[in-house]
Amino acid sequence: MPDADTVSYLYGVCRADAPAPPAVPSAPPLRLVRHGGLAAVVASVPADAFGTDGLEARLNDLEQLEVLARAHNAVVDAVHAGTTVLPMRLATVYLDDERVADVLRAGAENFGRLLDWLDGQEELGVKVYAIPTAAPVTAPVPEPGTAPDAPATAETGSESPGRAYLRRRQAQRRSHRDAYRTAGDVAARLPQAVAGLARARARHRPQQGELASRVGENIANEAYLVARSDLAGFRAAVASLATDVPGVRVEVTGPWAPYSFTTHPDTEGAATP
Repeated sequence: MPDADTVSYLYGVCRADAPAPPAVPSAPPLRLVRHGGLAAVVASVPADAFGTDGLEARLNDLEQLEVLARAHNAVVDAVHAGTTVLPMRLATVYLDDERVADVLRAGAENFGRLLDWLDGQEELGVKVYAIPTAAPVTAPVPEPGTAPDAPATAETGSESPGRAYLRRRQAQRRSHRDAYRTAGDVAARLPQAVAGLARARARHRPQQGELASRVGENIANEAYLVARSDLAGFRAAVASLATDVPGVRVEVTGPWAPYSFTTHPDTEGAATP
């Protein structure tokens, strides 16, 4: 049982008849806090580390934030493997289990409707990448006393280094333009290709910087809510979009817990099919 030195960290909400949450090595011992037909997956965490000041410091420290996020996702995924779960936001903390029960009481109708909607569903991620094929172009290094765009000479019998550089630059630009246009067309056809296979769609910001570790530039980053019985059909439909299409790669990830679908579609601003 929690004590005065701990607070209750809320990972997710499921049905009251959900099995006991499994042990997760990266997280504290888990338990269910039940109220009515709902149950909250919680753990006791140190109050000094997860109070207002401690939590703010933790969220501002990238290393601690990563550890916290990995543990949070590990718990949600473990619970999701055994039952339908509505994931809560990272670092959702309440003073004690009574406050958690109050949350279940106040949100009973909405939680119940969301769990009904998510039952039997998985989240799949879809990313579309543009992959220009032209090789990088480096600026010419002129011979001493010779301009980069000096005309071809009788000795070389070919175009000047400067002109060759410009020609390669133009080819590179065309390759980039064609790849982005083609990838954009694939991304635009994606919702129609999976119509009838996805219950909802959420669009995220394309990944850049350290998050974009794959080859190519991510130009579309979406999530779909798909019935388990339709996962194979969804993957096949997405794969068909980029088959034999040069300069485009489509990646499907998951299944995941429904992190992108914690708002019912009847709610304003929610994910839409």
